[in-house]
Amino acid sequence: MTPPPGARIALVEDEEGVRETMRTALAREGYRVEPYADGLAAWQSFERALPDLAILDILLPGLDGRELCRRLRALSERLPILFVTSRDEEFDRVLGLELGADDYLCKPFSIRELAARVKVLLRRAALAAEPEDTEQLLHVGALTLDPKRYRARSGGTPLDLTVTEFTLLQALARHPGHVKTRAQLMQDGYPYDAYVSERTIDSHIKRLRKKLAEADPGGAETIETVYGLGYRLREP
Repeated sequence: MTPPPGARIALVEDEEGVRETMRTALAREGYRVEPYADGLAAWQSFERALPDLAILDILLPGLDGRELCRRLRALSERLPILFVTSRDEEFDRVLGLELGADDYLCKPFSIRELAARVKVLLRRAALAAEPEDTEQLLHVGALTLDPKRYRARSGGTPLDLTVTEFTLLQALARHPGHVKTRAQLMQDGYPYDAYVSERTIDSHIKRLRKKLAEADPGGAETIETVYGLGYRLREP
């Protein structure tokens, strides 16, 4: 599955030179890029229509990237969101991931790396829209996961998960009853050698439990905490 041709990408970056370089590079890949210099202008556009993918700088005038991410996630859990940060913004970067961003890039980065990350996120989103293939499903108790399409259900109720949330749930579901340390979950959730803190994993697990509870009153207990070690999926 390849990303849809002409996918709309919202690029929110206040540094004109960086914004133009990224816009030109992504346009060459065949994407329709909609650039914004401040967060408020971007949000006003998002309220009218969501893009296929959003690239957000963290430090923005108007609304910063974290607030934009928070608002976008309230509208859609499946919209791919990629943060662009400076290397000295580690705290903001981690907080952005906790808010539901799918990935991040640190400045300076190569245009090739940017294009690769965008392609992966759009491919995942495209797969999520495909019909379900029952032969690929993973069943654990009341949970049903579709690893190819990044979709999950609990007791038949669809779960609106971000890519990272799905990946973490899948990592636990592949070995129910087995403990996954936070370090192992970091690797599963962020395969690009991204550094995230244990707090980030805890935040994702908290969001997962909330969504599981919304689908099933007992769903929050599906993921168990093993104090001093990590987490495990309760065996059926």
